[in-house]
Amino acid sequence: MKKILIASYDMEVGGVERSLASMLNQFDYRHYDVDVMLYRHQGDFMSLLPEAAHLLPELPEYATFRQSIAEMIRKGHYRIAFGRIKAKLHAGIKGRFKRMREPGYYQMQLIWKYVLPFLPARETEYDAAISYLWPHDYVANKVRARTKVAWIHTDYSTIETDVEMDLHMWSKFDHIIAVSEACRESFLKKYRFLEEKVHVMENLTSPEFIQAMSREEADPRMAEDQRFKLVTVGRLTYAKGLDHAVQAMKLLLDKGLNNLSWYVVGYGGEEAKLRELIAEHKLEDHFILLGKQMNPYPYIRECDLYVQPSRYEGKAVTVTEAQILGKPVLITDYSTARSQITDGVDGCITELSIEGIAAGIERLYEDSALRRRIAQYCSQTNYSNGYELEKLYSCLAEAKEGSTSAM
Repeated sequence: MKKILIASYDMEVGGVERSLASMLNQFDYRHYDVDVMLYRHQGDFMSLLPEAAHLLPELPEYATFRQSIAEMIRKGHYRIAFGRIKAKLHAGIKGRFKRMREPGYYQMQLIWKYVLPFLPARETEYDAAISYLWPHDYVANKVRARTKVAWIHTDYSTIETDVEMDLHMWSKFDHIIAVSEACRESFLKKYRFLEEKVHVMENLTSPEFIQAMSREEADPRMAEDQRFKLVTVGRLTYAKGLDHAVQAMKLLLDKGLNNLSWYVVGYGGEEAKLRELIAEHKLEDHFILLGKQMNPYPYIRECDLYVQPSRYEGKAVTVTEAQILGKPVLITDYSTARSQITDGVDGCITELSIEGIAAGIERLYEDSALRRRIAQYCSQTNYSNGYELEKLYSCLAEAKEGSTSAM
């Protein structure tokens, strides 16, 4: 039996966390002894972790990664807090100098660089170690394993990172797994010479689980709403494009399409800005933020159209989940969009802009026959893909005998 480590941040409500839970619940525990390292034992999805996977004790130093600097200081993590401050200042200066649109990714790289010396290493030696969420510095530098695997969930061509720092980290991995072919190609635009390491393994889905969970009750506001209901599920971040969504709804109402409501399930750092934008356009009755929900599926079940207005994605888990529930789907034309749906067949793709989102919604609102065809196609499609795990097992089977990767 091979000993495996799988590391991630926490189990807060999100697509990556749902896909991790799905993978762990379908893992072959007859042949693999699995340890799970979560930086924080926190999140509504903690209950989705299977008992067969061994959850390692939380380490205070790693739990700081989603704490405020003030909280770290109160708890006595002075060196880590200083590293965070240094990273924030460094990223701010370079971000302005290089006009980075979103320096947060670069700042996260710097945080790991500056705090790494103060983080404890994992003493256990593994046959394989899997880092499920970027940045992958923990598995790269603090874990001994014969084979190391890193996961990529996003479109790397759109995010701004220090390539040299990234390459140093990627060099310590034997395999890199992308969640779609388009996600792989976008990654290789930046790191072409890593091509032989990069494989595609789709996020695991369980249609039976999703359909069963969808039968629970949704928020009464939505269940009782008789308007044409749009739904988006995702974190309230720049990447998800919900500011575009708010402005698209304003355009639609200005055109007289008053029979629309848009519900958003999720939470995140952009919430205050979104609420300001909603208030500015007087959309409180039409664009409703429902906050964090452990079970998003009843809300998807209640909708007439699922919309993914993202600026970029690797492969949106929620889009597949909406398709499993037989819903027509509209997504923006981010670079990996066409790897997820076939336009006009199992969903529609619209221009990545405020006007494009509004036009796509208007088209599907008015064309009920198109909505029915898409919904029927999705309802008749088998989205089960447990066989994808065989790709990971192939990587794990290559665990090198002898010495482990250096820390």
